[in-house]
Amino acid sequence: MNLYVGNLSWGVDNDSLRSFFENYGEVTDARVITDRETGRSRGFGFVEMPEEAARNAIAQCDGVELDGRPVRVSEARPRR
Repeated sequence: MNLYVGNLSWGVDNDSLRSFFENYGEVTDARVITDRETGRSRGFGFVEMPEEAARNAIAQCDGVELDGRPVRVSEARPRR
């Protein structure tokens, strides 16, 4: 299952995002979305996990602080 993770601080990178979510289960992929021109974080990312671990992460991580900011975690929706 693919998770949307929002309200990330500028200091969070792919490795720290993966590390944070590994506390809740196996992480297949973790990526912070960056601006193409500046390379700076856009403040959100995606984490891929098996469904059971992902549901656990949604329940336990939404609102939890990561690098000083409460993150928003939900099931990712396809682009429109």
